[in-house]
Amino acid sequence: MSDPTLDVVAIGNAIVDVLAPADDALVEKLGLSKGAMNLVDADESARIYAALGPAVEQSGGSAANTCAGIASFGGTAGFVGRVRDDQLGEVFAHDLRSIGVQFETRAATSGAATARSMILITPDAHRTMCTFLGAAAELEPDDVPSELIRAGAVTYLEGYLWDQPLAKDAIRHSAAIAHAAGRRVAFTLSDSFCVERHRDEFLALIDREVDVLFANEAEITALYETDDFDAAVAAVQPHCEITALTRSELGAVVTGPGGVYVIPAEPVSHLVDTTGAGDQFAAGFLYGLTHGLEAEDCGRLGALAAAEVIEHVGPRPETSLRKLASPILD
Repeated sequence: MSDPTLDVVAIGNAIVDVLAPADDALVEKLGLSKGAMNLVDADESARIYAALGPAVEQSGGSAANTCAGIASFGGTAGFVGRVRDDQLGEVFAHDLRSIGVQFETRAATSGAATARSMILITPDAHRTMCTFLGAAAELEPDDVPSELIRAGAVTYLEGYLWDQPLAKDAIRHSAAIAHAAGRRVAFTLSDSFCVERHRDEFLALIDREVDVLFANEAEITALYETDDFDAAVAAVQPHCEITALTRSELGAVVTGPGGVYVIPAEPVSHLVDTTGAGDQFAAGFLYGLTHGLEAEDCGRLGALAAAEVIEHVGPRPETSLRKLASPILD
């Protein structure tokens, strides 16, 4: 069996992000669930976009953001996601390739437009996402290049995809290819509302097909229907080789063959925007995991990357994570 040529291959929604400041009144006026990912159709997407003030527009999507973080660490990553042959599809592909992420999925010539997500950032730094999934929701197994999956040491799967039947099939297809090639499969629960929609299927997936699980405190407690974080940690441990569970300012808890590690949060001078914190934690952790670091140091890299991204607007690093992490990596 050949050695992997990429650290991580991620599969997720290919989305262009529109990030805009907003107050709680606007979130309420628009009828959105603050702090959640709200799925909207094309018409609703246009209504929300029209209500926003000045915004930053850039390629995004949870798993693609994680790929960007891995590249910032100096790692190698590939991404699989569906875009349309339109302007936003070109923007998405160019952004990823320009930072060194391999993106080979052919743009669709029919179907819905490229996905976009309006992200409303309130003064408390929380983000409310209004996402039109468009072409991203039409991802299917044929969009997944088998050779690319075999090339990655870890295949990283985005829980948001589980809302779409064909995308769900693509996840299972990718996990099967990865395991047949002797690779690890990582999965992120993505969102507590996503967990509520798919709890039983997520539990089965984690038990049978996931080696490395990422979740935040709200997601893992929702999965096990408990208010007790420690109880949720104990419940998930027998089902995964490794879990990385984030707790915002409380840091993270990592479990693995070596035991349980409490990872402190990195100091943050000024909290601006929590968008992408979980994505970048996963980037740091996966970079460490694919470069031979112990679970505790993987968690430290994740905390460092999360701290960098919440000090500015946007879900991707603005400072070289490799340079920031040099005390750990060197």
